[in-house]
Amino acid sequence: MSTPEDVPEREPEWQRRRRLAAVFGDSTPEQTSDDTDAREDKAGKGDAWYRDQVPPHHG
Repeated sequence: MSTPEDVPEREPEWQRRRRLAAVFGDSTPEQTSDDTDAREDKAGKGDAWYRDQVPPHHG
């Protein structure tokens, strides 16, 4: 049977996040390309073109 001294104390969430970021790095950028207004896909068509192509029954 375990005693209270044997049970490790749970680390605070901020320490856990800091530890994981130190090991794995911060792979999520603050802003991604789909957050910007000047979006264009590889074919050069912007959001407006895709919105215009939506069939009426999906709008």
